[in-house]
Amino acid sequence: MTEIEAILERHSVRNYKDKKIEPDKVLLLQEKIAQINEQGNLHLQFIEDAGNTYKRIISKALGLGSAQSVIACVGEKSSDIEERVGYYGQKLVLYAQQLGLNTCWTGIFNKNEIPAEVAPGEKIVIAIAIGYGVDSGKPRKSKTIEQVVTNTDERPDWFNYAVEMALLAPTAVNQQSFEISYRNGEVTFKDKGGLFSKVDLGIVKYNFEVGATSYSS
Repeated sequence: MTEIEAILERHSVRNYKDKKIEPDKVLLLQEKIAQINEQGNLHLQFIEDAGNTYKRIISKALGLGSAQSVIACVGEKSSDIEERVGYYGQKLVLYAQQLGLNTCWTGIFNKNEIPAEVAPGEKIVIAIAIGYGVDSGKPRKSKTIEQVVTNTDERPDWFNYAVEMALLAPTAVNQQSFEISYRNGEVTFKDKGGLFSKVDLGIVKYNFEVGATSYSS
């Protein structure tokens, strides 16, 4: 499965089977996380036993209480930590999809109970539930290209395709609070604000990049 195929097939999954991730896949995830942490200067951690991460009533109501494992998105505090977590976390989410696993970005979780290592100067930005879903999730309603693209010259086909991939990126409460512009051959992104919008922007940028580099006329 390519990353484009992973983007097209992946949907957020909140209900998980009582099934552990196989040791060989755990090893592959850990290897990928080590690579991503080096690239993004992050401290993402795969936690095989999610423990009480999703034991709060609201998490259970959302279905997340069944998640077997979790990825803690940890990094050193900085002005761009949220966006970097989104960008590199999405790279990991798509890799998990390629391994046949399901995921869900989760802003609601028990930060006091997630068994993650957080060094002085670091913080937990967000968590990602991971495991085998009861189902594969469902497509969600999306904005159109025209609703998120602004201030553009004539748009090349590769740009339109990349925006389509960006629109498939998961965002908090499906807000899709971003804009993308194309002017003089340069692509720019704008964060319009909202819940976890900086994390969302990183996710969107990664999907866009995958679309742009994968496009062939």
